[in-house]
Amino acid sequence: MNRIALPARPRILVIALRRLGDVLLTTPLIASLRRAWPEATIDALVFADTAGILAGNPDLNGVITMPPRRTVAQSLALAARLWRRYDLAISTQSGDRPTFFAAVAGRLCVAPVEAGAKGTFKRRLQHRTVELAPGVHRVEEMLRLADALGIEREPRLVPPRASPVDGLPDGPYAVIHAAPMFRYKQWTAAGWREVARALRMRGLAVIATGGPASDERRYLDEVWRGIDVMRMDGALNWTQLAGLLGMARVFIGPDTSVTHLAAACGAPTVALFGPTDPRLWGPWPVGGLSEMWRDAGAVQQRGNVWLVQHAFPCVPCQLEGCERRLGSASACLDALAPQHVMVAVDEALAPSGL
Repeated sequence: MNRIALPARPRILVIALRRLGDVLLTTPLIASLRRAWPEATIDALVFADTAGILAGNPDLNGVITMPPRRTVAQSLALAARLWRRYDLAISTQSGDRPTFFAAVAGRLCVAPVEAGAKGTFKRRLQHRTVELAPGVHRVEEMLRLADALGIEREPRLVPPRASPVDGLPDGPYAVIHAAPMFRYKQWTAAGWREVARALRMRGLAVIATGGPASDERRYLDEVWRGIDVMRMDGALNWTQLAGLLGMARVFIGPDTSVTHLAAACGAPTVALFGPTDPRLWGPWPVGGLSEMWRDAGAVQQRGNVWLVQHAFPCVPCQLEGCERRLGSASACLDALAPQHVMVAVDEALAPSGL
């Protein structure tokens, strides 16, 4: 496709109104824009609670935030503020809200749209569109937007700018992030404790990370009771977390934004997957994916990432747990054995692992 025509120093807005991991996975598109228009002013519009994942991103000039739960008056005020402020606005989602903001903010606008009649109205709002396709990895979705703009792909995730962390162990350490956002992505407390013990036996200090929410801290209190780990949950911002992960000998975590961040920071990353389809959401290794993730497998490796599953015939079901709700357990994760996880960890720790 021909390169979209923009002024010499264009103003560009990228709209990503999703969760933390999704926002991180938009950074290859932002990097592609920066490479194509090095003199551009590039801003991102995100929810306020996800802005930290873009902290210090060298490809961005600014980040505009909005509350996840906003009133109609707040939305209209933001729309008025953004009205035709940008030469190009790109929605990274097909939803009504981001598509609307792209149409309002940009003299030219681009967005993914649903196939067929469902996407007809949105096509009329956009100057260029990308038709949604099933089975496409989220990063590939972002790079298809670069294709629609007629610019070269830059298939790399850009983590937050790393900053130092005080009080780290003197020797090598592993990082475990045991708490995903939702119960259906959660592994067993016994499994995490066994992996921590195994890491200690291999001569590694173990640092446990997590968020500041009280319910998450209570869960981690249960997981780590009586286990020799250094607790840093709730103590780090995103740039400090990037600094911590970038020097880790290995990272182990479930399907969560921190696991995607660990992969982007270059840490040897062991990702525990349950119902989620790796073909859509598998962590993106440094250097990109030369071969896409398979839907299921005991241990798969791509670059600096090892993806571990207990491959029941129903995996990946893409459901929210066996009871199809966020608070449900997932039998495929409950059945995942610590010994199985440690196979991948030992591969990641081996000198020839990467």
